[in-house]
Amino acid sequence: MLVSWNWLRDYVPLEMPLEELERRLTMAGLNHEGTRPVGEDWAIDLEVTSNRPDCLSHIGIAREIAVLWNLPLRLPQPRLSEGPTPAEKLVRVRLECPDLCWRYTARVIRGVRVAPSPAWLARRLEAVGITPINNVVDISNYVLMECGQPLHTFDFGKLRGGEIVVRRPQPGESIEAIDHKVYVLPPDACLICDAEVPVAIGGVMGGAETEISAATRDVLVEAAEFAPISIRDTARKLNLHSESSYRFERGVDPVGVDWAGRRCCELILELAGGELASGIVDVGRQPSLGEPITLRYEQLKRILGIDIPLSRAREILLSLGNVETEQPVAKSSGAMHPREKKSPPQESKTIVVIPPSWRRDLSREIDLIEEVGRIYGYEAVPVDVIVPMAASARRREDRVLEKIRHVLTAAGFNEALTLSVVDEQSSASFSPWTTAEPLRTQTPVVRGADCLRRSLTPSLLLARRSNEALGNQEIELFEIARVYLPQEDRLPLEELMLGLTSGKDFLQLKGVIEAVMEELKIDLPIVAEETRSALLDPAAACRLLLDGEIIAYLGNVTEEGRKRFDLRGPAGVAEVRLQPLIAAARLMPRCTPLSPYPAVSRDLNLVVDESVRWAALANTVRSSAGRWLEDLQYRETYRDSERLGENRKSLVFTITLRNQEGTLTNQEADEIRDRVVRACRAAHGAELRS
Repeated sequence: MLVSWNWLRDYVPLEMPLEELERRLTMAGLNHEGTRPVGEDWAIDLEVTSNRPDCLSHIGIAREIAVLWNLPLRLPQPRLSEGPTPAEKLVRVRLECPDLCWRYTARVIRGVRVAPSPAWLARRLEAVGITPINNVVDISNYVLMECGQPLHTFDFGKLRGGEIVVRRPQPGESIEAIDHKVYVLPPDACLICDAEVPVAIGGVMGGAETEISAATRDVLVEAAEFAPISIRDTARKLNLHSESSYRFERGVDPVGVDWAGRRCCELILELAGGELASGIVDVGRQPSLGEPITLRYEQLKRILGIDIPLSRAREILLSLGNVETEQPVAKSSGAMHPREKKSPPQESKTIVVIPPSWRRDLSREIDLIEEVGRIYGYEAVPVDVIVPMAASARRREDRVLEKIRHVLTAAGFNEALTLSVVDEQSSASFSPWTTAEPLRTQTPVVRGADCLRRSLTPSLLLARRSNEALGNQEIELFEIARVYLPQEDRLPLEELMLGLTSGKDFLQLKGVIEAVMEELKIDLPIVAEETRSALLDPAAACRLLLDGEIIAYLGNVTEEGRKRFDLRGPAGVAEVRLQPLIAAARLMPRCTPLSPYPAVSRDLNLVVDESVRWAALANTVRSSAGRWLEDLQYRETYRDSERLGENRKSLVFTITLRNQEGTLTNQEADEIRDRVVRACRAAHGAELRS
């Protein structure tokens, strides 16, 4: 936000040095970006945060200066000389989309003389980076930079039917703006029309057909309040941003709408002449008072850590434009001790204020505390001040994610941070969680990337490709982030995921996932099942189910998949839904006493069909072995068509058994082994290899 030193002096006496002004405004929240000379003036560049649209004007900055230095504030009071003709007889306004345009006002001036602006007006606009055009247009820009309320002036003689219609655009409707480019309007844009055609994109830019020219004699002055979200969406979809849209999308002062219209008319009458029609055409909602906010004075010391005189705190709040209202009487709460004497009720040390219309950011007690602190001066807070603080407990999610990161970094993985958007081809390559079309951004974050990702895998494979191009040898990456799963007629489901990519094989990647499960002490049954995907090799891929719910997909990337992402070497990927893991994790350590009784191991070598998966066989082993099974270890897979037969393989594994209440005998261990073999024979056609 550029402000002019000379322009500010119209509203507040600048008795301080320029450097002091810059420093104090920075300390009060308006960061000083730089200052440059413009003729005999200074253009001061201030960073205005999005919650302070009231400071996007010279009057707004002057208010801050007046409060910080306790100086008088001089604001113009527009005085209008009106003609006999009522404005409502010259123009009609029909508001068909009150959700997009909250209020629309119109005034008409007839008989103006369009000419170059006087030197003082041109200098002021040039100081803040605006090129002068003519007196009428320059006045609307001047008032915009003066009070922060955008205005628009129409050539009234070119408005058909003497009517303004505020509506949504029809499908495919377009308009030529004053930058002489044609824009096809999105369906939720706010369109300003006359009786026949569009004449402006509401809150963004006027139309070329009704712009002010040297031939203009009659002017319609628009001052309106548009819905901020509508203006922001329209400006972004059209890639058309202006000083007006910048302010409308942050919110304008509803009370200042009429003031700005009157101020604009006053200056037009003064500099361009003409006769102002009496009255105003005003449709839409009217300004209302804000909600009262209560500040308890004792909270100032608790939050800021310093004693601020109550009279000074009250003075600051009122000088900022807050209006003091009725103060409530504190009510006692809680039971008294029987020996305590009941004292007369006392009025609590509070102040109740209604914030000014231009301060939409003031809605809570903490907002008022911040205002008192920044105006009183944060430099007044000693470095060693003691502010009572209570340690906050970490969320369950944070504790689980910390454990997951610990396991993955210990396994040699590095954490990646990737964009939430990918290109259409990458998005279509892998989407195991939904078949719905991805949500798209209106403007790509990077070239071609306009699809909100439905999976982390494409992003990680793209990161893998970048690392390969740089010659990195070890590319072990993981990412914890959200994916966006579209839902019909609702906001997308933002699912928290863990994604991994590795140069190791499928079994090692599966082992990393198992290590994560082990660290989280998840005791619910986990089952591996076959899965089909164009990206994953069916011979080295699976999906994991936790207590019957699908939680993960993992596997080796196929040759075709590697070509699609332009990968040089082998790659494995995994993607895990984290919410079920967060819910199932056991975070409280539990001590299990060591058994004084020895364990007994049995090696098994079962011959099964090639189609039998180890995961399925392991589940059968666990369920049939019973409560004495302590551990199950896979050893190897052996294939020999001559000894085992066609499409047959041998799975070798070890079961470890232990009785916590006594020594397990060899006979008992053999009975458990035989029970396991019988169960595997029944479920999978397994035979014990002799």
